[in-house]
Amino acid sequence: MNHDEEPGAERPPQPPDGEHDDTGLDLARTVAKAIAGAARNAPRKKRKPANRQAGKGKVVPKASGAHPDERDPQLLDTTVGRLIEDHGWTLDLKVHSVFGRWPDIVGAEVAQHCAPTSFADGTLVVRTESTAWATQLRLLAPTLVRRLNEELGHGSVTVIVVEGPNVPSWKKGRLGTRDGRGPRDTYG
Repeated sequence: MNHDEEPGAERPPQPPDGEHDDTGLDLARTVAKAIAGAARNAPRKKRKPANRQAGKGKVVPKASGAHPDERDPQLLDTTVGRLIEDHGWTLDLKVHSVFGRWPDIVGAEVAQHCAPTSFADGTLVVRTESTAWATQLRLLAPTLVRRLNEELGHGSVTVIVVEGPNVPSWKKGRLGTRDGRGPRDTYG
């Protein structure tokens, strides 16, 4: 016995003096059998149940089962839909889709003469090309609010603000005069 070895340590079996295997295959087999025998004789540990969420009693599997779950690869449509819902972009996307489908919603003739410009806090701003169309759209506003709420969801649009056409500004520079003749002065 060597001084480096512990007193109760088991030494691997040695082949008889005349037989020596150069490949070490006999030694490997003997060690494997000894380890397998020790594993059979060792006391068995109880198997732990599946992970449970703290206090909720729900079983959380460690690996995906036969049915798909959130850890499996998802379709792009599902992933983008979840992203939109998480960030609260649903109404904004619906409003922008209304902007894109404006001729279908209000009709081709009305859409030729007016267009939505912005939407915020239930207020839709629509710009018209003439004051006559601004008046016409103000008369159509209740019907248009009802139609838009059908598209976007109840209560999405509460008010429609109709703006007339953009008129050219005759003011040039940072200074101006009060009670002046304005553009009439330019034309004589």
